[in-house]
Amino acid sequence: MGLFDRLRRRRSRSSGRSAGPDDTEHLRSWAQERHGVEAFVEPRTTFIETTLLLVAHDGEWTRRRVAGPEAAFRFARKNGIPCYEIAKLGYPQRMRDYEARRRVLRDRQRRRDLG
Repeated sequence: MGLFDRLRRRRSRSSGRSAGPDDTEHLRSWAQERHGVEAFVEPRTTFIETTLLLVAHDGEWTRRRVAGPEAAFRFARKNGIPCYEIAKLGYPQRMRDYEARRRVLRDRQRRRDLG
């Protein structure tokens, strides 16, 4: 076995763990505790399996692995959540705004802690 055979074999595998029942339960309970939740399917990459991103009305979000795009759409349908492909729509603006607000609050807290 040559060096390139080892690299090629490593590259073909996705790293990380696969989706499990804990992931599905987290998504279900998270969605039930918030309102205005929408689901976004993130495609599988070299490094991570397919994920389902849930975004609430205020931009709060969570992400977990799912068994595949079909499982993501099935989960959303079963829980009455609209579901979209992230590759087609992109990330929602309210999610980006939520992260920007969190950064500002985190920076303010750091300044208070230092000063």
